[in-house]
Amino acid sequence: MRKAVVVHQIALGTRLLDNPVWAALDGPHAAFAERSEMGVPPAEGWGRYGRAARYPADVYAFAALADPADPAAWSDLHTLLGPATTARIKGVETVPDGWDIVGGGQGVQLVDTHLRAEPAPEAVRLGPDDVPDILDLVARTRPGPFLARTVHLGTYLGIRHHGRLVALAGERLHLPGWTEISAVCTDPAHRGRGLGTRLVRAVAAGIRERGQTPFLHAAANNATAIRLYESIGFTLRRRTTILQVRTPGTDARARAL
Repeated sequence: MRKAVVVHQIALGTRLLDNPVWAALDGPHAAFAERSEMGVPPAEGWGRYGRAARYPADVYAFAALADPADPAAWSDLHTLLGPATTARIKGVETVPDGWDIVGGGQGVQLVDTHLRAEPAPEAVRLGPDDVPDILDLVARTRPGPFLARTVHLGTYLGIRHHGRLVALAGERLHLPGWTEISAVCTDPAHRGRGLGTRLVRAVAAGIRERGQTPFLHAAANNATAIRLYESIGFTLRRRTTILQVRTPGTDARARAL
């Protein structure tokens, strides 16, 4: 029964999962992207303008477009970011004339279809006071970007050994009906004990309690992680592109868009 319900929800949520950063900033994470008045350029630090939005740079260094095929959304993003500014965007294959692609990579998106979610008694809730320990673990393991205020995006759980943080997993993007599991990592000296898997199951248990379905992203070339996630109940849904783009360098070029 559980698998049938999730498969149905996947079908209903396909559009949201195709553009998850926008779905989050336009939904449950709207507080991270304050809306400026239409026609008025956003002040520094504001996170939404028209059909473009972004997370604060110290939370999650990504921007998003309501519709990557809409030239007006790209114009709004340029207004939001300013000239000659770089940003990361998911799910975009090409950029308009005047924009530059300065980096990028490939990822995969997986969704929970038959994960066994359960609490981890040894896990502790992590908060702002734990950020130095989190950043230290992230520096040793490199699970992906984790910034000074990323911990505010959702619930983060960790496992400590003699007081030192050795494993981590938490929530990042929140969409209607969905929550992303992210920052899954284990200190190399403590791998092989299933700590990461236990934390993924525990984070997923909290997500399920809210009536939502977990999903996650991984680098497309991280075959080990993908196999692990599939073995515990995630199903590969799609491949995704991440681009680092630079906005046109002058306001005049932006108006030409």
